[in-house]
Amino acid sequence: MNLLTLFGFVAIGFTLVCYLLDERAPAWTLGFAIGSLSSAIYGFLQGAWPFGIIEVIWTVVALRRWSRSER
Repeated sequence: MNLLTLFGFVAIGFTLVCYLLDERAPAWTLGFAIGSLSSAIYGFLQGAWPFGIIEVIWTVVALRRWSRSER
């Protein structure tokens, strides 16, 4: 397993955990945004541009949800 694959695995895994815990606290929504951005970076580095673009969109959606949440 090379470093890029490991980075992608960690980014997607972190995003999944944050998604599962999203309703518990706004911090998990912010974590989801960070994980989505990390996944987008992985997608672009891997050459999977459509995946990277969709993950950037998810990042924006999660940041908007986080900014509107009660903290």
